[in-house]
Amino acid sequence: MVSLVHSGDTQGISCSTFIASIGFVLVRLVGSAGDSRLSLGERQYVTRSDLWGFLWELHSERPLLDSKQDPCRTTPEQICSSSITWRGKRGRRVRKRRLMESRNSKGEDTGSAPPTAELKVTPDRVVFTGERVELKCEIQSDLSGWRYEWRRGNGVIQSSVQFSVNGDTLTIERVAESDQGKYRCWGTTTEGASLPSSSVFLSVKAPPELKVTPDRVVFTGERVKLKCEIQSDLSGWGYEWSRGNIYSVIQSSHRFSVNGDTLTIAKVAGSDEAPPSPELKVTPDRVVFTGERVELKCEIQSDLESWRYEWSRGNIYSVIRSSGGFSVDGNTLTIAAADVTDGDQYWCSVFIAGRSVSSLSNSVSLSVHAPPELKVTPDRVVFTGERVELKCEIQSYLSGWRYEWSRGNSVIQSSVRFSVNGNTLTIAAADVTDGDQYWCRVFITGRSVSSRSNSVSLSVHGLKPKPDLRSDSSTSLTGNTVTLTCSMAPITGWDFYWYKTSQSSEIKKIEKKNSYRFEIDSESTGGQFWCRAGRGKPVFYSEFSNLLQINVSVSPKTVVTVRPAERVFGGEEVSLRCDVKWGGDTEWTYSWRTEGTNQNKQFKTTVNKTSNQELNISRVDQSHSGKYFCTGHTGSQRSQSSEAVPLTVIPGEARAALRVSPGPWLTEGDSVTLKCEVPDSSTGWRFSWFRDADLLSDSSRGAGGSYKLSPASLQHTGVYICRAQRGGAAYYTQNSSMDLVWVSDAASSPVSLVVSPSRGQHFSFDSLSLSCDSSGWTVRRYTSSNPEDCPSQSGSSCVISSLQESDSGVYWCQSDSGEKGSPLNITVTQEDVILESPAGPVTEGETLTLLCSHRSRSSSILSAAFYKDGSLIQNQTTGEMSIAAVSESDEGFYSCRTEGGASPRSWISVRGAEGHFSLLKIITSLTTSSPFLLSTFVLLYKCHRARVASAAEQRQFAVEEE
Repeated sequence: MVSLVHSGDTQGISCSTFIASIGFVLVRLVGSAGDSRLSLGERQYVTRSDLWGFLWELHSERPLLDSKQDPCRTTPEQICSSSITWRGKRGRRVRKRRLMESRNSKGEDTGSAPPTAELKVTPDRVVFTGERVELKCEIQSDLSGWRYEWRRGNGVIQSSVQFSVNGDTLTIERVAESDQGKYRCWGTTTEGASLPSSSVFLSVKAPPELKVTPDRVVFTGERVKLKCEIQSDLSGWGYEWSRGNIYSVIQSSHRFSVNGDTLTIAKVAGSDEAPPSPELKVTPDRVVFTGERVELKCEIQSDLESWRYEWSRGNIYSVIRSSGGFSVDGNTLTIAAADVTDGDQYWCSVFIAGRSVSSLSNSVSLSVHAPPELKVTPDRVVFTGERVELKCEIQSYLSGWRYEWSRGNSVIQSSVRFSVNGNTLTIAAADVTDGDQYWCRVFITGRSVSSRSNSVSLSVHGLKPKPDLRSDSSTSLTGNTVTLTCSMAPITGWDFYWYKTSQSSEIKKIEKKNSYRFEIDSESTGGQFWCRAGRGKPVFYSEFSNLLQINVSVSPKTVVTVRPAERVFGGEEVSLRCDVKWGGDTEWTYSWRTEGTNQNKQFKTTVNKTSNQELNISRVDQSHSGKYFCTGHTGSQRSQSSEAVPLTVIPGEARAALRVSPGPWLTEGDSVTLKCEVPDSSTGWRFSWFRDADLLSDSSRGAGGSYKLSPASLQHTGVYICRAQRGGAAYYTQNSSMDLVWVSDAASSPVSLVVSPSRGQHFSFDSLSLSCDSSGWTVRRYTSSNPEDCPSQSGSSCVISSLQESDSGVYWCQSDSGEKGSPLNITVTQEDVILESPAGPVTEGETLTLLCSHRSRSSSILSAAFYKDGSLIQNQTTGEMSIAAVSESDEGFYSCRTEGGASPRSWISVRGAEGHFSLLKIITSLTTSSPFLLSTFVLLYKCHRARVASAAEQRQFAVEEE
């Protein structure tokens, strides 16, 4: 019994060659009459006594269903796949082939099998179409004279165009896919037949196909993948890659990546292939006339068909699309009717669809010409006898132009009157009859295209022209220029000749310009002038012009005046006026200019555009500082420029300054003058005067800046201030500082103030005693605060137990009726050194002793330097100095300096021997040693006088306190 054999038992066998060979195992069933079973995997030959044998082969799945079927009724190649019981019966055997007998020396049948044919294939059982295949049938036998039979499938193979049979060899010169199949062979001889060979399956494959992505044509920088594809269900293929020739094997490297059937070039290098550059061609030419059809074609030498095109004009980024004037069709750009504006640079760019590859063509300059232009020299209007030249001009770099000339409706040929030379037509001596319409036509050699020029009307006049001579100004001033104009009709092509004094005295020839400009240096520059015109070669002259008389006058000068002054303050209104001296009755306009480093551009522009006689600035600031000039103008003439006038704008607001002369401390009957001025500016001010914040009723007396009190009386005592103003829109200064004028009774003071210790300077924290030497009087003082009674007042005495700097001030005795005694100055310091000097005036002729004293009484001062009015007068080792007999010349500010520090200054007053002391000097000592006390002392009088003023007046004339 034989089990069912499956097709899966046909196995592929791989080998280490590049193409794996496939072998087939044929399973044969061989049985004998004496056997009840057949075996697998062996070939057996079963003999009978009559020497016939039967061969069974299993190589299909077609079963024999009748197990009792006589096997002798089948062909020796009967295929079966079921279990078979072989029953041989004599008389029913079918003789298929007589096999070789095997006998011993006695002639007895030995029962051995005949030889088996073996089929060998070269080069392999798997081949590619087109290869040469040789199949050889080999029989291992001592016999000779074998003849061979070949089978493919069930078909007998004979020699033909397809197959070549030569003995034991079957040759297929160029194998095709149709030659694929199972091949067998066997041999026959006179002695019998061999057993057939095993079937050999010849597999014929198409050659491997090499595919390239993205294309076989690639360019620098692209990524390329090559794949080796073979149509086969077999595995185990090996691959080898070559470049250039089969011996140049590619290995994996930084440029090439080999992975089985795939070769990758990551980035194609320039040495591989660069994109081809397209060539841009133009039809009919790069130079065309308006209206012509132009075709630009982008041609590229490449086997690729997937190119797409892009067109640019002007620059490569200005892409052209199909529009009214342009038609884009792939690699062709068409301009249906060229216009002058179409003249430009053109490019085309090519791209491969779906890839980043691109290439730019050469640029083509397309020139579109307007029709030729006909030009006439010297002019379209000429005069009898002039030489006339007509030129046909076309802007082009092309050569080989042809020209045709026409007049009216007739073509002009060279003759006595006309000379034709290419693009030029010449009339040697024009005649009235030559007036007509002229034009030209141009042709491009080798092309039928032509273009006609504009037509020109030539007019020929019989009389010579006469120019008209004029001047640009009826009045000519020295320092200016005069322009003479010689007018011609027509004016084209003329040179002009200028004459002065006589028509034979030519002074100037000016080509192609009909004006003559000259400087007026002096009155002698004037005179009689003529002109005439000429043109052509030889020169054709016009008539002389009319005579023109030029009269010259001396140019006047301008003067700039500034109101209110050349030095002004920010915010003032300023007016600058320009006057022409000796300008007569002439109508003048004016121009202004300014120079200044601080001036802004906008202001300078405004000044330069001003034509009025006055230049007004409503509110000046520092940017208006600078030099100002003006000039007068009449027609084309101008005056001399003015001298520079400086305008200075002082930063900040103006403030009045008040001075009292000879001084503020008066006795009834004295005279005093109060002077008010504005520092840095003295022009144009008007002044106002105030006493105790009230405008003086006779303030106008001091409008000029000086206010005099003569003779002074007690009612003139008070605080004075002044203020200045100027300009149309009044500009006011700030008020001046306050100045006190004190007028005393001529009689001596009835009471004196006694101070203990008796000196003017005191240390802080010391005690001070002040008392009036007459009853009914109290001690009053004026310090940095308001006027007040002396603290710790007891009757006519006052004791300050611990002095402070705030106790510095003016002290005096005052009666209940308001009468005041002579004041004394008390100075309190926190420093360690003071100057001990008399609290009151020193009588002339007495000895004055000054002592430099230290706060610590135990610290003796061994040496000190003494100063008067800031100058060193003595150095004393004892700390004390004396002046034996003082005089008025010894009055002044005294101070001292030691190693421990410096004292404040004190005013030393000297009174006459008659005993009258100077109140002025005492107060001066007070205000000098303690400057802040002046304003506070003045407030004493201000408060007293202000009680009679209304609240409104106080607000109007408020005085700034210092």
